[in-house]
Amino acid sequence: MKKATLFLSAAFAGLALIVSCTQNPAAKTESTETSEAGAPAGSIVFFNLDRVINEYDMANDLRSVAETKVNSINQEVNRRASKLDKDVKAFQDKLNKGLLTQSVAEQQNRKLQEQNQNFQNYAAQKQQEIAEEQQVMMNKIADAINTFVLKYNEKMGYAMILTTQGDLLPAPVVTADPKLDITDDILEGLNAEYVANKGKEDKEEE
Repeated sequence: MKKATLFLSAAFAGLALIVSCTQNPAAKTESTETSEAGAPAGSIVFFNLDRVINEYDMANDLRSVAETKVNSINQEVNRRASKLDKDVKAFQDKLNKGLLTQSVAEQQNRKLQEQNQNFQNYAAQKQQEIAEEQQVMMNKIADAINTFVLKYNEKMGYAMILTTQGDLLPAPVVTADPKLDITDDILEGLNAEYVANKGKEDKEEE
């Protein structure tokens, strides 16, 4: 019997944000700031979503918690799979040696089938739990990034903010001026906000 193994999938695969940030004329005229990259207000800018996810403190903290849960589930699933495998081999060994009457063999076989079905149900349930945990984690990160970017652009006044996946620009963009890359700004703001909010939560718990 194969051991059941649950894997932490690429929780952030396919997570994408394209934030249209056209503001009202008043907001645009009031905002004259530029990012460290030097993109003026009214520009169409972009940030590297892969970098943000990899370097965003909240994403790393949530990923660490999720991995700990998955490792714990994996250990329990594998423990149960090993026990079932051992029971099946022991039954087969006794059967091969003629140590069981037909009635006892049938009874133990039914019991093993029931154990196997219970195990399959348990493994499927844990897989579903992991999938739900991952989806909630993705939603939390996407919501935090989106909320921050919208608030960030109230100050910066960009016409539009796009996201890239690694070195790939969003279609149909073929190339872009590096000065329009605001990834460092987004990361700095997200992490600063997360640290500040986490500090408030820690104080409230004391």
